[in-house]
Amino acid sequence: MLRVSSVFLALLLTAACSVHADRPPDSALARGCQYLQSQQSEDGGWHSRKYGLLKSGQSLTPFVLNTLLQACAVQPAALDRALAFINRNTNSEGAVGKMDPLLYDYPNYATALAVRALVRAGKPVAHMTAWLRTQQFSEEHGWKRDDSAYGGWGMGGEPRVAPDPGHVDLSMTRHVLQALAAAKVPATDPAWARARVFVERCQNPDGGFYFSPVVLDANKAGQDGNGQYRSYGTATADGILAMLALGDKPESAQRWLTARDIPDGAPGFTGKAYQRWTSGLRFYYAGASAEVLGAGRLLITNLESSQHSDGSWRNPEKLGKEDDPLIATTFAISALSHAKLE
Repeated sequence: MLRVSSVFLALLLTAACSVHADRPPDSALARGCQYLQSQQSEDGGWHSRKYGLLKSGQSLTPFVLNTLLQACAVQPAALDRALAFINRNTNSEGAVGKMDPLLYDYPNYATALAVRALVRAGKPVAHMTAWLRTQQFSEEHGWKRDDSAYGGWGMGGEPRVAPDPGHVDLSMTRHVLQALAAAKVPATDPAWARARVFVERCQNPDGGFYFSPVVLDANKAGQDGNGQYRSYGTATADGILAMLALGDKPESAQRWLTARDIPDGAPGFTGKAYQRWTSGLRFYYAGASAEVLGAGRLLITNLESSQHSDGSWRNPEKLGKEDDPLIATTFAISALSHAKLE
């Protein structure tokens, strides 16, 4: 039963907003949180009005809820409804995002974010983490260490058996690793060692990261003159967060990101074929980079000035689905919740 006692809930909500207790109630962060809470449906979920795959709410709901619990004081009734929605959309395997057998809603991403949200709410997640472990590209499914997909995670669904990896990338992998870390999966679990192989494979000699050694066309910054896939901001932030979840020190990657960080887009894209991604990944980069570097004054000012009157954010560039205000706003308040307080 997904019920939260009134005493525990009071402690939870205090913890959720205590980091930013000195922020005024009309701050950009507060107004963004109010907007997101106003968009919750009666069924407890958050549903995209722009993208058909995201209308089910299975991946959007844990995404939004995890960030709200991280950044805001969530209304008790809203929290109860959201937890119940996740519970209804978790199948017998422990997976979120697989309730429609004809249309999966990013199961690894959805389940990983559900784990993090439920951990914040003090709920058990062992069945979810067990399912996520079955999704790793491992020896169990015929994968070998030399295979490009080995150790990583893809979209999720039925386990991929060698030699067909499907889609595997650093973003999905980092979200699963953060979920396993939040759930305190022991360091002795072999999933960690396998994942390190994949994460290291995505790192370039310059310290930055690229998106995938498997789905080569998905590397959004293209190749340099030597045929190496270029490092770029969102992938590097993902790589750093993956390394931190693994317990590693991402020093060279942090140097790469710090040297190239910009407040109004994602760095690392050069040439006409790739430059749209600078603005197309603006909010994803803001959220991920702030988690790594903290949100500095320039980023905060940029987000404050681009917030809409209803408290939301929207990206006019559609490349990363950030024209959906549920997506852009969640990334924005995540970034603001990591503000460097002076």
